[in-house]
Amino acid sequence: MMRLVPGFLAALWFISPVMAQESFRVELGRDGETIGDMRPVFLKFESRPLPAISPSEVARRYQSLFRNSDEPEVRIDALNRLSNIRDRSGEDIGFSPSEEVQVYREAISSYESILERGSFSGSLDELLYQMAKAHALTGNHEESIQRLKQLVGLYPDSPLVPEARFRIAESAFASGRYAEAEAGYRQLIESGNSAEFSTKARYMLGWSQFKQGAGAWNRAANTFVTVLDEFLPDTRSLETVNASSVDTIDDTFRVLAMMAARKRGADTLVSWLGDNGSRPWVHLLFDRLADYYAILGQTDASVAVNQAFIRYAPNHGKVPAFMLQVVEVWQRAGQPERIRQARAEFVAGFESATGYARLNQSEHEKWQGFSRMLADFHYNRGTRAAESGDINAAQAAFASAADYYEGLARRSAPKGEVLRLAGDARLQAGQFPEALADFRQAAYEVVGYQAAADAGWAAVTLLRDGVEGQRVSRDFRPSLAAVSAEADRFADRFPGDARNAGVMADLSKRWLAAGDHQRALDYSARVITSKEASGPERYAAWQVTAKVRQQQAEYGLAERAWQQALALAENAGTGHSANGLAGAGDMASIRKQLATVVYRQGEGAATSGNAEEAVRHFRRISSILPGSEIAIKGQYDAANTLLKAADWPAAIKGLERFRSDFPGHELASGISEKLVHAWVSSGQPALAASELLQAASGQPAPWTLRLRAAALLHEAGNVAERNALYRDYLATGPAVEDSSGHLQLQTMRHRLVESDAGADRWRQALVRAELDSPWHSEETLAWASRASLVLGARAAATFTSIELSHPLEDSLARKQQALETARQRFLDAEALGGDAVVSESLYRRAELYRGLARDLIASAVPAELNEMEAMQYRMLLEEEAHPFEEKAIRLHSENHQRITSQGYDAWIERSLGVLAKLHPGRYQRDVKWLSWNMEAGDGV
Repeated sequence: MMRLVPGFLAALWFISPVMAQESFRVELGRDGETIGDMRPVFLKFESRPLPAISPSEVARRYQSLFRNSDEPEVRIDALNRLSNIRDRSGEDIGFSPSEEVQVYREAISSYESILERGSFSGSLDELLYQMAKAHALTGNHEESIQRLKQLVGLYPDSPLVPEARFRIAESAFASGRYAEAEAGYRQLIESGNSAEFSTKARYMLGWSQFKQGAGAWNRAANTFVTVLDEFLPDTRSLETVNASSVDTIDDTFRVLAMMAARKRGADTLVSWLGDNGSRPWVHLLFDRLADYYAILGQTDASVAVNQAFIRYAPNHGKVPAFMLQVVEVWQRAGQPERIRQARAEFVAGFESATGYARLNQSEHEKWQGFSRMLADFHYNRGTRAAESGDINAAQAAFASAADYYEGLARRSAPKGEVLRLAGDARLQAGQFPEALADFRQAAYEVVGYQAAADAGWAAVTLLRDGVEGQRVSRDFRPSLAAVSAEADRFADRFPGDARNAGVMADLSKRWLAAGDHQRALDYSARVITSKEASGPERYAAWQVTAKVRQQQAEYGLAERAWQQALALAENAGTGHSANGLAGAGDMASIRKQLATVVYRQGEGAATSGNAEEAVRHFRRISSILPGSEIAIKGQYDAANTLLKAADWPAAIKGLERFRSDFPGHELASGISEKLVHAWVSSGQPALAASELLQAASGQPAPWTLRLRAAALLHEAGNVAERNALYRDYLATGPAVEDSSGHLQLQTMRHRLVESDAGADRWRQALVRAELDSPWHSEETLAWASRASLVLGARAAATFTSIELSHPLEDSLARKQQALETARQRFLDAEALGGDAVVSESLYRRAELYRGLARDLIASAVPAELNEMEAMQYRMLLEEEAHPFEEKAIRLHSENHQRITSQGYDAWIERSLGVLAKLHPGRYQRDVKWLSWNMEAGDGV
């Protein structure tokens, strides 16, 4: 918990009601951009016709009145009237320039005098405003700003506040206090009554944020975006920009582009702009960033910005221009492949009718030219690939060429030649859908065809190859469902064909991989029940069945299926491995899966709370796959199941046995933690701590475990071992990174203070850590405060024990040093403990000074002095002691005054007892203390 010290607002003493106030304002441009540019404007309380005498004579009289009057209000009024005469007459009369500075200094004194009295017939906010201007003119900039701040704080509703806020923020910006300037500009903007300053304030707000560095650039960007929204609210505003605003707008674009370039470029712009891509100026900002990168020679970055705008505002009217600009950038960089890619993106982007309609005439010509160039390029590439024997590349190139030719044919004339080229390209490209149609017609529509089954099988094979990715094209990507439908059609027409069982077994595996368990089971069942199915096909079907049941968490059925598959593999013998049945590696895999489903049955039993059955399943894994990893894990989980079932003795026995049997296994590393849990849960924290300490001994960073052990030792009441761990840990100098870490360390020190022989050492460490820490809690503050009081009392005792002897200078210096040590301890206690210890601290500090005064007076007179000299020496001692006694009285009195705010306590009672001795006439009374509200004049 952080404690905040309340600020002292001295200006609050000057507030008084002001009736019948008049107001005025000073406009930017006429009155100066900064306080230093302004001339003081004095309050004009009334406006009367000039008398029928010379203005110079009237001015002379008011000058004389200003010089001779002792009344501040009269002097200020005289200056006001001088200002009126100069404004009304238009003559340069009054004080000379050199006199004016002196006069304004005197006027400031008059202002201060009026404020100190708290009474003024005019408007105090205007008076403060004039004081600020006068201070600025006389070169006292800091005082000028302070008066403006006082005006804002005391009169927040004054019409002068917007300008005052602007000038305060302006001063902070000029002084390099950019965070303070940001707060000032923002407060002015958010006040709602700053129309005169809002645009410039927002612009300067952005620069204040920018000047704070990259960490504040997101805020700066949001501000600059708002500035552009204000200057360029609609499309028309782009064409009617005021000449005086051009530089501001250009600077805003420039700084946004520069910030974005130093961050993540276009991505940063998008994050700043949000989803509002309809801003009329947004394309100019992206263009500025793209140009920025291009000027730096960063071609990739420039292209990325253009592409980012296209993604950001895909429907913007400038998208075609940005895409063409990408082409131009790559052309300037001399990158043919990138040029071709950019042209292809342009053609693809406006290939549709609606897209093409977005282009103007020049862009139409570009699109057509690009299409023809790309079509010719791919056609020539296909020809070269075919000549070199690269069929796949040739087919892809011809298909691409055909696409471009067909698209161009729809939008250019003459179309005949273009379409002829497109047809030729299609002819040379592989057209798999047409091939599939031919196979199907031959197999199922041609009557009496002798090779119909082979044709039908070709259709099945083509689709299956398409699923495997061997025969695919842009418009031919068959699904597994299409293969199944084709295989079912084939099996219905040719039921006795020997190839049916194989394709069904293959489909069962494919549907399993696709995640359709029901279809996988259906096809595997058809294989298992088929008379024509071979051993390997049945083996594959049982495997699919086992995997489906396993994935569906039907582990009992899965175990049966794996047993069937294992039996087929074992009965086939090694001589049949060539027929496709399992080899030694496959059989090991089956046993592993069998062990897995048994393990899952154990998991299920454990989840349902049947610990006995779970332990049985876990332990029988060893008979299926002895020595395997899963068997070891089964033994581990058996012990862990007993642990979860709160069977602590059996769990501890099982865990210790596992650690003994498999000491190097990775699971053994967690045994220690589980044993700790078991010991703690069984009410034996000391044994748990011993386990943690044993585990920590082999760790490179052991203190996490040792501290847990210390907590358990604390719980067990083993203070000696706990303190030893605390001392060792604190000796490492641990770093504190958060409030919980601070509380942990302070708790250790506090417990050591309570139980360790070297308590003062830990008190000092406790206080020092609390004073240095940014994190506090009520507990740590109370501990540290009390420790500081104890240390202060010890230091006070040391102070008292020092006798004042000759030479007095030496002993007095030691005594004062001891006093300062004790006093600082008490002040630290106040800083930490707050009101709870202030009374005690005040009393003890007062007694330090009283003791010093008493010891000074009581100190011995040097023996070599005669009677007169001794008397003078004692008088000098009394004079030296008097300030200390007075300071003691002030501190005791301050403690006395706390009765009204904090109530009565023992330390205040002690202070009153001392005061009764020092001032018996005032304090030694038989009265009852009551609480009351002090008037303003009762303060000390």
